[in-house]
Amino acid sequence: MTNRPAIEWRDEFRTGISSVDHEHQELIELINDAIRVMDSEGDRDLAIEKLGDVNAKVSAHFALEELIMRQASYSEYGAHKEQHEDLLDEIRDLMDAYEGGGYATQRAGFVTRLTSWFVTHFSTMDSKLHLAGYGH
Repeated sequence: MTNRPAIEWRDEFRTGISSVDHEHQELIELINDAIRVMDSEGDRDLAIEKLGDVNAKVSAHFALEELIMRQASYSEYGAHKEQHEDLLDEIRDLMDAYEGGGYATQRAGFVTRLTSWFVTHFSTMDSKLHLAGYGH
């Protein structure tokens, strides 16, 4: 494996809100860090800990976004929350695959799905939310 990030930041991920883009970049870095540890096939406990950190950070970010949407009676809350749940499911699947020993054979598919999720969610759902003035 290379040291190249599994998920690279792209212009398509930008929402146009610098603080949101920065937080999204941090989430991607955290995911990449976990994938690097898993790819190294080194410290299994550290990899599981990193995946737990990813899950916790992503969950906290989503909880804050969802609170903002509920407080603002955001009309697309349900669809946005559903996409959040989809990513959390992907992260839990990745955790299960790693713990079950099936990570290596499923790695490429996970990275592709996660990247696709970020492209779609950041550039559509989060852009709409923040461009509508929510979360400022």
